[in-house]
Amino acid sequence: MSEFRGEKISNNIKELAALFIEREAGITSLITVTRVLMAPDGRKATIMISVLPREKEQAAYGFVKRNLGELRKHITKNLRINPIPFLDVEIDEGEKNRQKIDDLLLHGSSKEDGVN
Repeated sequence: MSEFRGEKISNNIKELAALFIEREAGITSLITVTRVLMAPDGRKATIMISVLPREKEQAAYGFVKRNLGELRKHITKNLRINPIPFLDVEIDEGEKNRQKIDDLLLHGSSKEDGVN
């Protein structure tokens, strides 16, 4: 699969997954599709998600995992490619780490302000 085609399919899956999750998920947490990682052969797509609040992360992950079949149907209906990649979902640890750094920078600077 060409790099351009893979990137285009990845972006389309990301948008469709985000719409599906927004429509199907409850309001108890915010589930964000951060990116989609495609296998070089295009046969597998891993949907990376971020969840707020963090306490709801496992419940949200379970929800998305349980609904991968319905998500695949949604993608098949709206994305005219063949074959549709096998879908998987993972928590985006890179995004969690970025959020931790942001928190440390935000709270670290307020602590420093209090010392002066």
